[in-house]
Amino acid sequence: MTDKIDPRIVRVSVEIDGKFQVLEGLDIYARGEKTANPLKNTCEVTISNLSRDSRNYLLTETSPFNQNRRPKRLIIEGGRESLGVTRLFYGEITSASPSQPPDIGLTIKAQTGAHAKGKILARSGTARQSLKSLAALVAKDLGVSLNFQATDKTIANYAFSGAALRQVDALGSAGGVDVFVDDQTLVVKDRATPLAGRVRVLSAESGMVGIPEVTEYGVRVRFLLDVTTVVGGALELRSVLNPAVNGSYSIYGLAFEIASRREPFYWIADARRPAYDGAGKLVVPK
Repeated sequence: MTDKIDPRIVRVSVEIDGKFQVLEGLDIYARGEKTANPLKNTCEVTISNLSRDSRNYLLTETSPFNQNRRPKRLIIEGGRESLGVTRLFYGEITSASPSQPPDIGLTIKAQTGAHAKGKILARSGTARQSLKSLAALVAKDLGVSLNFQATDKTIANYAFSGAALRQVDALGSAGGVDVFVDDQTLVVKDRATPLAGRVRVLSAESGMVGIPEVTEYGVRVRFLLDVTTVVGGALELRSVLNPAVNGSYSIYGLAFEIASRREPFYWIADARRPAYDGAGKLVVPK
């Protein structure tokens, strides 16, 4: 599939005081990383050929010296005309800087939950409270929606004080589950178990680039951008050149690298194959 047949869509939206400035049709390069753990998702995007007024406005509004402390948000979307677009990243801008002349670009860096790490709070549960109800409280504290796909259980005497974003780690430890923020959603799922209904079947015919690389925890594989793959989802791998890696995996790390006028337009997934003991029981990583 070539760009002449199915053109790319690369879209950057910057939200300042509730107003979006949508940038499309420019020279845009973006890369980011998402993880199925409490680490913050990160993104860096470089936009060239912006008008001077637009560049100066974004530099001024996202400056750390700006007195407006409301979070400024960044949204990255990508896809193709035939498939539509998917949201690759949603987070808060942490810095913006111009490149050197003559081709002046604007580089914006952002993180998921950057604003929540500065929000200090104290949270106490009841003597016996369900994991799902606690997850709902944490999602409310973070200002995101909840996708709960874990086995519910009772948590005794939950207590937390500190930065709101640190509750992601605390909730995962209390419940023995995977907890992470993906864009505007708090995801809670059983460890070593992929999200239901999010399966990417991957082969050379469906977009895999090169040969899957065996890693310490499973595989790393590069493939063309699609609208199905998500961090925490399932990956069904079918390789002809390295059939030893074929099988089902859970994606614990997902990076993207896209450009509107250059070669990159990829997902890079780190995935773990579920392990079973001699009795056929799933071995859950700690």
